[in-house]
Amino acid sequence: MAQTHTPRARFLKSFEPEAAKTKQVLRAMPTAAADFRPHDRSNTAMQLGWTFVMEQHMVVQALRNDFRLGGPRPDKPDSWDGMLAAIDKQLDDVIAELRSPDNPNLEGSVEFYVGPKQKGQIPLDEFVEFMLHDQIHHRGQMSVYIRMAGGKVPAIYGPSADEPWT
Repeated sequence: MAQTHTPRARFLKSFEPEAAKTKQVLRAMPTAAADFRPHDRSNTAMQLGWTFVMEQHMVVQALRNDFRLGGPRPDKPDSWDGMLAAIDKQLDDVIAELRSPDNPNLEGSVEFYVGPKQKGQIPLDEFVEFMLHDQIHHRGQMSVYIRMAGGKVPAIYGPSADEPWT
């Protein structure tokens, strides 16, 4: 008998390896460089790290059908190690929610930004997919910060100069 894969199960299959890669990249950032920023208009590494925490917190809340813009936020850490612990918790919470049998089809919607200064309803499955893609985008930013701060960029989708495969 063929097993049916729900939208939630398919998303979990994509999310788990991406979450592991995100943790790997964030751990590669030199701890002493939490205040590093590549440009005056750029966020610090710590601020960029906080983006990961907040976005995954929003995903957890959305999966629990408890998301609202401006809603409760996790406590903001004051150190890079604290930020790493916070992102570990959020990513693990997302995975736990995705393993739950509740809402297998990711039905429902959340109010979120649909354009500049515009809010609208976004289907839950599209929201979590968007957040995953944004996580991947910010992970790319962080890999640049790592290099510029003197860290070693891990292999993400293939070898890096610091982690060759040959």
